[in-house]
Amino acid sequence: MLNRLTIQNIALIDSAEIEFSEGLNVLTGETGAGKSVILDSIDFALGAKADRSMIRSGTDACSVCAEFSADDRAVDEVLRELDIEPEGTLIISRELTADGRGTLKLNGCPVTAAMLRRVTSLLVDVHGQSEHFFLLKESNQLKLLDSLAGAPVAEKKEKVKALLAQRKSILAELSRLGGDEGERDRRMDILRYQIDELSRAGLKEGEEEELKGKRERFRNAERIREGLAEARDLLLADGGSTDTARGATRALSSIAKYDAEYAALSDRLEGALVELSDIAESVGDLSDGLDLDEREAERVEARLDEIKTLKKKYGGSVEAALKFAEDAERELELLIHSGELFERLTQELAALDDGLFKACVALTDARKRAAEGFTKRVIGELSTLNIPSARFEVEFGEYGPEDVAKATSEGLGSVRFLFSANAGEPLKELGKIISGGEMSRFMLAVKAQLSSIAGIGTYIFDEIDAGIGGKTARVVAEKFCKISAGVQLIAVTHLAQIAAFADREFLIEKRETEGKTFTRIHEVKGEARTRELARLIGGGAESAHVLAHAEELLAEAKAYKNSL
Repeated sequence: MLNRLTIQNIALIDSAEIEFSEGLNVLTGETGAGKSVILDSIDFALGAKADRSMIRSGTDACSVCAEFSADDRAVDEVLRELDIEPEGTLIISRELTADGRGTLKLNGCPVTAAMLRRVTSLLVDVHGQSEHFFLLKESNQLKLLDSLAGAPVAEKKEKVKALLAQRKSILAELSRLGGDEGERDRRMDILRYQIDELSRAGLKEGEEEELKGKRERFRNAERIREGLAEARDLLLADGGSTDTARGATRALSSIAKYDAEYAALSDRLEGALVELSDIAESVGDLSDGLDLDEREAERVEARLDEIKTLKKKYGGSVEAALKFAEDAERELELLIHSGELFERLTQELAALDDGLFKACVALTDARKRAAEGFTKRVIGELSTLNIPSARFEVEFGEYGPEDVAKATSEGLGSVRFLFSANAGEPLKELGKIISGGEMSRFMLAVKAQLSSIAGIGTYIFDEIDAGIGGKTARVVAEKFCKISAGVQLIAVTHLAQIAAFADREFLIEKRETEGKTFTRIHEVKGEARTRELARLIGGGAESAHVLAHAEELLAEAKAYKNSL
């Protein structure tokens, strides 16, 4: 539930802190005082789209901090998926600056609005006159219906899930076999072509690097020729390096007998002369044997182009292309001998699809049985809410054996909640109901049935009492009281009948100070609460009669709550 809400610089609120309680929390105040600002602030904290217009005039930023107690397995699972360790308490802090930048943190960890909504959608259900909320989503309608049905539906969903796993396994095996006979033949033709192409190419690891080396030599042939010629001249020409080294060797040999160091130098130079002579000979051989055949150069370029094309087609490298060829040969071998196995798997799939269809039908039947009692109870609630001609149905989408391939773990077919408030009017989807008052009362009737099932800890109603009064207002108040026995409920109201049932009531007032307007929020208790109920009853008049009526409403509400 929502324990504390702290607001800074939103609309007319410069600073406010509200501590909510369990049960029914009611917000009252004159029209325009700022009640909707509080709900907008909660919505902002829940991950709604940020709007810079909400920042209080004359300030640079606004912020909201919402503290929830959340001991719920589903919430904990989502938190762990977001790498946030569950602590039993959730603190959401969000700030928006005038230049459109914002920060959003969940228990001190930065998150996106989408990440936040994954958590808050499990915590709070906000219902306003023009807002989409939990039960408008068909997926949530199905979830709630399954919760109502309990074990019978849960068992059938497990069976559907198991059959789907088997079907997935068979399809994977069939896919490995190449599909039906025609598909297998086409696949084998492709594989044979690919294997033949790679076989004829005769790719070898290291060949490409060797060819690139040859290409470089061809491209730099003139430079190579000139370099070899120059080196040969310097080494072998008269007076070249070899002659010079030979002369130095003779000079040292002539004095070697006079000192061991001279002898050592003579030996070293003689070895160098041998190496130098060998190098000179090798340079001469390379120069004489230099072959720069243009046709060979063209062959190298053509082969490199071929290798490049095959690499592009078969994996990006020679190694990948060779691996592709190996895999293709194995796959071809499997397909050649797959006819019998394919036939057996096809028969297994047909039998499994038949069983899966029957399991989906059984699941739908269980849901229909649950829906029948649920809709009757909701219609009964609506009759007490002054909608005597209300109709409520759960529509199940049609499907047949041909739709088995579309089956999911939720089965087959769609589920939609349909409603009509007036006699002679057609049933419509919840999202297409026009009257906000009718929508509000319908949702109140549904939530009276589902508040203990949906898993939501906090329900928020924005002026659900629009367009009602008298006896209906009393019934709505009693419904609020029943719902709030199991979950936290926060409601904005203009009706004294509803405010009287509050476990905690907050008055929102607009005041002017030094030429500026501020919204102030404070809890009303004791005599102040009686006076606020009197204001709601009499529009500001605090006559003895109105005050007595307010006290009477409080006494009746207390007696009703004690009777539960």
